[in-house]
This record gives sequence, C-alpha cells and structure tokens, in this order.
Amino acid sequence: MPANPPRGRRRPPPTAPTPTHHEDQDPHLYTPAEAAARLRVSESWLRRRAGRRQIPCTFLGKHLRFSDADLAAIIAAAAQPPTGRRTTRRHRRPPSGDLNQPESRASITAAPDNRTET
Repeated sequence: MPANPPRGRRRPPPTAPTPTHHEDQDPHLYTPAEAAARLRVSESWLRRRAGRRQIPCTFLGKHLRFSDADLAAIIAAAAQPPTGRRTTRRHRRPPSGDLNQPESRASITAAPDNRTET
C-alpha cells in the first residue's frame, strides 16, 4: 500500500456566511440613541417613557434596547386620526371702563359708621 503524502497544515479560507435576515433568527436591537434618531425624538423623552413603561422596550439586564417591533408599536400608538379643522379661540375683550378699580355697587356713603365718640 502506498503511503499518503504529508499534508500541509494550511486551513482552507473561511467561507462568508450567507446573509439570512429573518426577524426571528437575527433581531436587531437599537440603543436609545439609535432608536431616538430613527423616531426623530429626543433620547431623554424615549428613556423617560421607557423607564415609566409607557412604551414597549427591551431591557437586557440594565441596558435599554428597542427592537423593530418596539419602534413600530411606538409609532402606531402615537398615530392620531385627523380631527379636521382646528377651531380658533376668540379673545374676550375686557369690559370698557377702568380695569384697575374693582366693580362695587355699594356706595361709600351707604357704609355704616362704626366709630364711637368718647
């Protein structure tokens, strides 16, 4: 039987994994800064709401993260139907006359005299 020739110790080059992005297999989690940038809100607003559990979020230990589903839920919860034309407020004008003096219907002369003479 012929002897096998000695093999070199080279490894074949690694093959690049094929990109398969399924949300179930490889979910992308955003930091609060990234999520705030995507939603175009301030990071402090996002952190405050997440801390109060008012918006969906994910805590990895003490680290706050947001998934694509979380961002979609935040957008859906904030969506408001159109309400039509806004009504304008009319400013009330104060009644004519002097505004500095309170209105009183009693006359000064009709006030009882509480002084006593001694």
